[in-house]
Amino acid sequence: MIVHVPNVLNAEQLARCREIMKRASWIDGRVTAGHQSAQVKHNRQLAENSPEARELGDLIVAALERNPLFIMATLPLRVFPPLFNRYEGGESFGAHLDNSIRQVPARRCASALISRRRYFSARRKTTMAANW
Repeated sequence: MIVHVPNVLNAEQLARCREIMKRASWIDGRVTAGHQSAQVKHNRQLAENSPEARELGDLIVAALERNPLFIMATLPLRVFPPLFNRYEGGESFGAHLDNSIRQVPARRCASALISRRRYFSARRKTTMAANW
């Protein structure tokens, strides 16, 4: 089932996210891909332990935890921080299956039962996605 949860972030929070992503350093997105996904993943992402990823993740997780529709639809035990991916100039993430287990630094493994994507457009030819 797909549940659309609108307005998780307000306009000020979205502007802050775009500002942080614009100045951040991006690395090869394959660092978090499994063996099969790495063959079709051609993008960049924020390092999971970077200050920018932590700030963005904290902001988004706090907003989700305050959102009654999100809580009702998912009933999460915990919400792991998102991954932030960037696609520009023909980059893509081809057909793949998401990993069922996600390793989160300094935390235990957890089943990735819920997939959420939020897209931020920084410029016309750049798309940045937060996957968590």
